[in-house]
Amino acid sequence: MPFKKLHPHLLDCLERLEIDTPTPFQKSSIPVIKSGANVFCFAEKGSGKTTALILTTLQKLKCEEVGDAPRAVVMVENKEKALELEEAFLEYTKYTSLRVYASYEQLHIDVQKSEIYMGIDILITTPKTLHNLFLTNGVSISELKIISVDDAEFLMNKKETTFLIAIGASIKKCQYVIYSTKTHPQLKRLEEHFMEHSRTIKA
Repeated sequence: MPFKKLHPHLLDCLERLEIDTPTPFQKSSIPVIKSGANVFCFAEKGSGKTTALILTTLQKLKCEEVGDAPRAVVMVENKEKALELEEAFLEYTKYTSLRVYASYEQLHIDVQKSEIYMGIDILITTPKTLHNLFLTNGVSISELKIISVDDAEFLMNKKETTFLIAIGASIKKCQYVIYSTKTHPQLKRLEEHFMEHSRTIKA
């Protein structure tokens, strides 16, 4: 069972949240993501995709803060999704030193830059916001270990995919995990860039 091989802090969190059995999707996806592969994860709503995303991200970071630059980025569709996911992450990081930060277009870019400069581990943002931060030297991507996209249906918007591809072109080595209920042509575009040799999990 995948939960048995997670960081002890995550096992404590799962026990506190009374989650004792992985969903079929989590059982098949978590070991593959933990292996370091680039992964497309396709599953219906309610299958546990977001919990898998949180667990594997924190596992990758070993549940501890390191340095000042973000080591994990999670892409979402908009401000509402960013704040919702930030709250979900905080349930799992409240007893750690990990720093989670949500950024979005409506928040002034200078405010984002100054707050990110203070040091973060996990950045939750939109592709456009991250692209703007990157272009204005507002965020360092030198330490990134994993980039995930939650509910990637929004990438059907060609502009969002283009922002993501542009960011990926500047990153030398990083794991990518895309979560979606279904595939679509814009996701296929990613295979031509940073998702080559990726694994696919369907549940």
